[in-house]
Amino acid sequence: MKRFKNILYVNEPTADQESTIARAVSLAVNNQADLTIVDVIPTQVVTAGFGLPPGGPVSNDLRAGVESDHRKAMESMVQSFKEHLQIRLEVFVGKTYLEAIRAVLKNGYDLLIKPAENPTWTNRLFGSDDLHLLRKCPCPVWLMKPPEKSNYSCIIAAVDFDLLVPLPSEDDLNREILELASSLALSDFASLHIVHAWEAFSEKTMLSRGNMSPKGLTNYVARDNERHRNELYRLAEKLRGWIGKEAYDYLSPGIHLPEGPAKKVIVPLTTELGADLVVMGTVARTGISGLIIGNTAESIIDQLTCSVLA
Repeated sequence: MKRFKNILYVNEPTADQESTIARAVSLAVNNQADLTIVDVIPTQVVTAGFGLPPGGPVSNDLRAGVESDHRKAMESMVQSFKEHLQIRLEVFVGKTYLEAIRAVLKNGYDLLIKPAENPTWTNRLFGSDDLHLLRKCPCPVWLMKPPEKSNYSCIIAAVDFDLLVPLPSEDDLNREILELASSLALSDFASLHIVHAWEAFSEKTMLSRGNMSPKGLTNYVARDNERHRNELYRLAEKLRGWIGKEAYDYLSPGIHLPEGPAKKVIVPLTTELGADLVVMGTVARTGISGLIIGNTAESIIDQLTCSVLA
């Protein structure tokens, strides 16, 4: 079973966090992991309106006072959880996503948990800090939708692969996605669904050019579907080996192969299945490495209304 050893929770003041902190504490206890909660104070909070240069005695006193107030608020927030786990508290000043990523790099956290920002000016669940973390954080990021359930009922593992130009990194990523999703499904007694969106290669081009008969095109699409189906079931069989036959048979994961662009077919399927969590990758074949995640991944995340582990 996938285990976490060093978990970072990022405070999100715009959300009701009792349920998300409870979830993080439960995960840390079950994994016998360390849990650190960080609060990041925006720089303008300790400078705005005062015109003070950083580093001076008055500026330092102001910053120390604000940090002390934030630490007290955090201590009050976690007080009821201290009997279950020793929680480390940290307060930083700066941009939330930057300070969180610096903490991950410095302390080797293997999971970052954060409540979704819930920006009120848009229908999107995830805000700018959330997307920055998804794009740039070097460890898995779990964005929770408050109020977070203490146990999930339905978990989706969204996997991807290219049959034309397979990459070894895709196998590694799919394995991590499947192991994470399986581990959480087992601990939560949740149903697990493995999803892969597929499209027949160049189907639209062949259709527009008319250089293949309708029957020939139908047969071509059916063969491509069979290839994707076989690869998806091959992944499922690998999962049986990774987590063991007993665990796999208990989960008996649903296998889904929706046809169409992933950014158009995965989100409706999560709604249809009533998913509480989608586990997915953010690696893409295009884009500037380390700066933007794939258009498909970002488009899916932008539409989701449930928690995401990416």
